[in-house]
Amino acid sequence: MSLDGNDHWQRLMTRLLAVLAADPSDQLAWAGEHRVTTAAVADDVEFVLRLAEGMAERGTLDPDALHDLRAIDRLLGEPDVRTRAGRWADALAADAIWSEARTAARRILTAELGDWHLPLPRRVPSPAVDVHPDVPSCVQGEGAHGSCS
Repeated sequence: MSLDGNDHWQRLMTRLLAVLAADPSDQLAWAGEHRVTTAAVADDVEFVLRLAEGMAERGTLDPDALHDLRAIDRLLGEPDVRTRAGRWADALAADAIWSEARTAARRILTAELGDWHLPLPRRVPSPAVDVHPDVPSCVQGEGAHGSCS
């Protein structure tokens, strides 16, 4: 992942991948603290996939990373996952697909950054970060867009 004009989108993608790649106990704590819904995570993955496709077209994202992002999107796009109401913390404990998504996210981060162990993002953006109206709130943080529910 090249840090050129795509830097903003790169950071958004990396934040989501950090959450998806985290150890299950860290995911549960983060999801519970931020009250993130399963649908919001799926929406964020769909949005990041669109960003990734554009980045890949411009040659700033490795094709293998795009392949893994598409796999994550397929996993989370399944009707039983997508339409399930409720908090992501509950889904993490119940659904095996999160393990598959975690593995793919770790593979992307390791290939692109050399490591998948990244700090989990805070949900409140700093004043220095521009809030973009088309970016889902779970990726960019709470604030102008409200919660991830």
